[in-house]
Amino acid sequence: MPLQNRVDPFGQIIATPERGAWMGNRGLLHDAHQNIRRPYRLKAWLTCVLEFRGRRRTVMSPGLYTELFFMDEATAFAAGHRPCYECRRADYNRFKAAAEAGSGLTLPTAGDMDATLHAERMDPLGDKRSYGAPLADLPDGVMISQAGAPWLKWQEELHRWTPGGYTDRRPLGSGEAQVLTPHLTVAALTAGYVPQVGLD
Repeated sequence: MPLQNRVDPFGQIIATPERGAWMGNRGLLHDAHQNIRRPYRLKAWLTCVLEFRGRRRTVMSPGLYTELFFMDEATAFAAGHRPCYECRRADYNRFKAAAEAGSGLTLPTAGDMDATLHAERMDPLGDKRSYGAPLADLPDGVMISQAGAPWLKWQEELHRWTPGGYTDRRPLGSGEAQVLTPHLTVAALTAGYVPQVGLD
């Protein structure tokens, strides 16, 4: 039985046997029986490398933070995560600089970035925020929702997201899109941050 520790582009924590390319953290979310009890505990939603300085952990150990996993970085961004300051310092710095350049905001600390992202990814009831925007204006790496399914915009095409990878693809088209990726992250992508996507 797979653990409930994979994250989809809607930010939901799901159970699936596929492995992820990145690890993430929202704090301690599980109980002593490895059951998810809350969707997050911290406003710092991180995307981390799978291996860092030889550290070894048993996934979902009692009393420790819940290891979450993402199919690719575009998925983590759509869910509302950002690069970790410790294990991905260079990526964090690039993301911060691009987010500031693209949004016009000043984000002196990681906490400032986390507060902005938290307000953009969740509404007051704790549900996923999305918003409308012209599809043609969105940068590569953004995720949108069509008929309840997540799609990645990449190189003038849309690619349907599944836990095991991208499946269907279609021409980009035009019109209004329902965007899952938070505004600040879209600003970073627009300003030149290129995310890792599972199309390689």
